[in-house]
Amino acid sequence: MRAIIVIILMASTFLNGTAQNETVSEKEIIQLSKDKWQWMADKDVAKLEPLFHNDSRFVHMSGTWGKVKELEIIKTGSIWYKKAEIHDVLIKSFGHNTFIVWNRITLTANVRGEDVITQFTVTEVYQKTR
Repeated sequence: MRAIIVIILMASTFLNGTAQNETVSEKEIIQLSKDKWQWMADKDVAKLEPLFHNDSRFVHMSGTWGKVKELEIIKTGSIWYKKAEIHDVLIKSFGHNTFIVWNRITLTANVRGEDVITQFTVTEVYQKTR
């Protein structure tokens, strides 16, 4: 079976209730990344919408698109990210507010009515804005 999703590049905005001068730990970002995969599996666009920056780009084998289309894909289930098994995580911080996370995952997704299992590396960019 042909894999549809190869790499997802997410430019995300990290919003939380901490004060502006508080720093974010790498552990918090790793947990947020893990939570994001669960929210995608749950099709919980209400939690994903504030996480994804308006200028986010999502890179798939079939193309690249922005936040609005990705949220619609998740909401409708045209691609259902059913389960992401995370094998390895590498994180690099740039200052106190910007992080790049590389996850090697095995993703089970339902694409056009068929389950596809693909292993690949995902690059995510997080930046705390508040």
